[in-house]
Amino acid sequence: MLKNTTKHMARRLGAALVGAALIGGAAISAAQAADITLRATANSNENDEDYDGLIVFKDFVESRSNGAIEVELFIGTQLCSKGAECLQGIADGSIDIYISTSGGAAGAFPYVQVLDLPYLLRDDRVAEEALSGDFVRTIRDMALEDSNGTIRLMTIGNTGGWRNFANTKRPIQKPSDMEGLKIRTVVADLPQELVKALGASPTPIPWPELFTSFQTGVVEGSKNGITDIMGMKFPEAGLQYVTLDGHAYMGALWWMNNDRFLGMSEDNRRIIVDGFQALQQATFASPKRKSIQAYQDFVAGGGNLYVPTPAEKAAFKEAAAPVFDWFKENVRNGEAAFDALAKAAAEAEADIDAAHAKDVN
Repeated sequence: MLKNTTKHMARRLGAALVGAALIGGAAISAAQAADITLRATANSNENDEDYDGLIVFKDFVESRSNGAIEVELFIGTQLCSKGAECLQGIADGSIDIYISTSGGAAGAFPYVQVLDLPYLLRDDRVAEEALSGDFVRTIRDMALEDSNGTIRLMTIGNTGGWRNFANTKRPIQKPSDMEGLKIRTVVADLPQELVKALGASPTPIPWPELFTSFQTGVVEGSKNGITDIMGMKFPEAGLQYVTLDGHAYMGALWWMNNDRFLGMSEDNRRIIVDGFQALQQATFASPKRKSIQAYQDFVAGGGNLYVPTPAEKAAFKEAAAPVFDWFKENVRNGEAAFDALAKAAAEAEADIDAAHAKDVN
């Protein structure tokens, strides 16, 4: 009886192995027979939210299309190294998909810096809802017009959580605590206007020089996400105070060659759109998970975290209000972009507050 059972199990195992081989072969054949191959790049690494999003996108698109669409990933600077170069690659079709920060795309589309305006998005729920609707379509239409119909905005996700103020000197609980601090910014007008509005001194410093600049006192603070702070080991350079004011949601803009997209069948375009929605959800979630350990490590190393009260955060927003007027007056299409995001944020807040009223009682 045992011998017969063993033979039966062996036959079943053999059949399973043959079946697996056939499935594997079919998958390989499907990949080889892909009708469409998309080249997607992110100037980051495999520990980044952008990579997490691309993995989800690749799996979704390839599986939903039954192998008709293949997504090739190029992580780092294999295809391009800077925003302008990468967006040019999208425009001329040498790159199909690219992710940029708002700063990386501001040269071509200055109004995307609306994502850097302070305190427009209240929290994660508001940000995620506001960036999932008509605001994205408004920016898409602007970018298509400015690129002569070549560069299409597919979605806006997240890359790094929220920007918060951090410094080497003292806890920041109210805008006046910012006065006199030398705050590192990029070489761009908007973040410098924000720092000045809060009474601090904007000091443009290249990212690779920031650690040493903290050590030497060239700058005394920055506006970064906690994963960047810990990844660059800034606490070892003296950065010991972080205020969770959440002044800017670190948006990630996902671009695609418009002709490549429109050249697909409607069924495949639906798959691509749904793939980007899955990608967006992955990038919304990834920073939340990664920031947990980063905050724990920061505090364990002696760091000081401060969470502003609602009244204190309102004071920060009021102090930063002149930046809104500056943006609308000085950035091309700035007023239209501002109005679109402000409207989306207000609608999201109303929806979420109504849900709270139903769910907390």
